[in-house]
Amino acid sequence: MSDIAQHVAVSHKVEFEDLDWDKARAWLEPILAGAGDLVRSAGVTPVGEGTSTLMAPYRPERIFCAASNYVEHANEMGTVLASKAESKPYMFLKLRNTVIGPNETVRMPPETKQLDWEVELAAVIGTRAHNVAVEDALDHVYGYTVANDVSARDLQQADGQWVRAKSLDTFCPLGDELVSVDDPQDLKLITRVNGEVVQDSNTSEMIFGVAELISFCSHSFTLEAGDVILTGTPWGCGEFMDPKRSLKDGDVVECEVEGVGVLRNPVVEV
Repeated sequence: MSDIAQHVAVSHKVEFEDLDWDKARAWLEPILAGAGDLVRSAGVTPVGEGTSTLMAPYRPERIFCAASNYVEHANEMGTVLASKAESKPYMFLKLRNTVIGPNETVRMPPETKQLDWEVELAAVIGTRAHNVAVEDALDHVYGYTVANDVSARDLQQADGQWVRAKSLDTFCPLGDELVSVDDPQDLKLITRVNGEVVQDSNTSEMIFGVAELISFCSHSFTLEAGDVILTGTPWGCGEFMDPKRSLKDGDVVECEVEGVGVLRNPVVEV
């Protein structure tokens, strides 16, 4: 059984020691042969089989996120970056309770009044990666999807760290397709709020590319099948507009990655 199939089975509380393999055969047959196979019962259709729709209940156990990974976004935040040769990726975590699918509602709780958008290319790990070289890192990617790293800017500033501000329920829309791409470093990124373009960039503007992020993470901790890496957002977040802009009840956010898909989510104040 593939690494990612085991991940899905564990997430669905399958006890391997007690499993009746004859009875389980029908459940296992949908698994594609090869590295990084995804199970239909997890809500993920394997790449190459038509729609490749990625929806709940598939929720990754771990979501690793790259911060300040586009120079212009760092500039708009006022972040002073060292040269790439003298720095390393800055990574943080989002929790699994944040994940929702396409067209599901981003809920804005009373704890925040400054909700922001961040379009990102997300890489889904297909096979375990430990101490992998940059040139081999993309071999561990099962596929790519679109993410919106929804952020509560007021909480982010108040806390001095990002876990709460980035991990409120529904704060990581993912989907709607999981696809293969020829070059993850040449994809257009766009965010629209109520049809208005607010972010417009390209993954070629990343400081650390997808392969570099995977390699870096794998040298610090083993990446497991099913892990998701959010690769950073470009300029154009509402917090850094003049005047500042925040999402409000009734807004609709569309995050698009060229060749990967469009992720649409309404916002509702709760």
